Amino acid sequence: MNIYFSGIGGVGLGPLAEIAHDAGHIVHGSDMQESLTTRELQERGIPVSTDQTGDYLMYCHRQQSIDWFVYTAGLPSDHPELLKARELGLHLAKRDELINYIIGEKGLKLIAIAGTHGKTTTTAMMVWVFRQLNIPVSFSIGATTSFAPSGYFDPNSRYFVYECDEFDYNFLHFEPDISIITSLDYDHPDTYPTESDYRAAFERFLTQSKQTVMWLRDTFSGLKTPKSTWLLKDSEVIPLQLAGAHNRANATLIVKAFEYLKLGQQHAVLTALSSFPGTSRRFEKLADNLYSDYGHHPVEIAATLQMAREISDHVVLVYQPHQNVRQHEIRDQYDSCMELAEEIYWLPTYLTREDPRLPILTPQELANNLTNRNTVHYAELNDELWRHIEMARHNGKLVLCMGAGTIDGWLREQLAKAASTTESSDNTNTSTI
Repeated sequence: MNIYFSGIGGVGLGPLAEIAHDAGHIVHGSDMQESLTTRELQERGIPVSTDQTGDYLMYCHRQQSIDWFVYTAGLPSDHPELLKARELGLHLAKRDELINYIIGEKGLKLIAIAGTHGKTTTTAMMVWVFRQLNIPVSFSIGATTSFAPSGYFDPNSRYFVYECDEFDYNFLHFEPDISIITSLDYDHPDTYPTESDYRAAFERFLTQSKQTVMWLRDTFSGLKTPKSTWLLKDSEVIPLQLAGAHNRANATLIVKAFEYLKLGQQHAVLTALSSFPGTSRRFEKLADNLYSDYGHHPVEIAATLQMAREISDHVVLVYQPHQNVRQHEIRDQYDSCMELAEEIYWLPTYLTREDPRLPILTPQELANNLTNRNTVHYAELNDELWRHIEMARHNGKLVLCMGAGTIDGWLREQLAKAASTTESSDNTNTSTI
């Protein structure tokens, strides 16, 4: 099958393009700009263009008729490529339809990792254990790892491990053999207008799963669970050698899932989990005393700060809120979630998929209810902030930067500039000598 991906550099479609390629399909696509993902795809022999006017799509179709046009949920309805695809009469699909097609085509059993927080790390943990046990597995992870690509199809696999997110109702298109629910907190108000809508979606997902493993505490909001749900108590958390209480809890869910699937000996699963190397942008160490994390919800902030405090008694938090519409829903939850940070640098909200009717909440408004708001500095991504970060690192403090917007890329740019400056200085000194 000949498949064209519009938005192929995204965290959802990039791994799927790799999976389709591995599964023997012809793959090509486009994205607005080059990125690490698009370069990695090109290195694998997948053609990628930054031309999204519809001309490149037309060119590919003329070379060999395209069967499926797969596009990201964020693609506007009037996007030139989507309009061209309709004009050409191509089969239009989002990622869930193609994943289901490949699962059915290859006869795979779906292991779905769902929940509000921790999906990416838990999905990567699951894949890591499969690989450490030498059990063939296919998978899609919403991040890069040191041990595997983001997306991969193994022709010898029986299982497909999928980071099954709830945005745009994505997870409701699947019927997993087993699901892991990492945690539940109201999120994605742009998809679910009320908390009851969010809970109802998860209730439906649970009924679509043959078996589910989750925490009993996540049912306290009134969530109804089918009889096939394995509810764990907090006392059942396995004390693994992993940093972060939430990581130990998610690892416990994986142990129970392997037990249900009758895969591997428990001691082997525990050994594999204890050596898990982590993923990109999930408490990722960028440099000495500098960490980057994708988390952007008060619950995630509190959990990641707890993990940071296991490493250092002095933690500085740099926080970039994500999406103004989300901030209107969670602003009251910014209370005690940052208490483990001795200093906070609060950035303006990263704006994406916004409701123009809502006023933009300022950092001052969002931080107003913090129990430790006296430690807050209002900042921008600029040289002054970088000087504060460098000073904190120099003084032996752990700097944790959190957000799903531009903060991670900015950090990497600053580190690259610093490295370049150091290298130039070293070369100058060498020439002088």
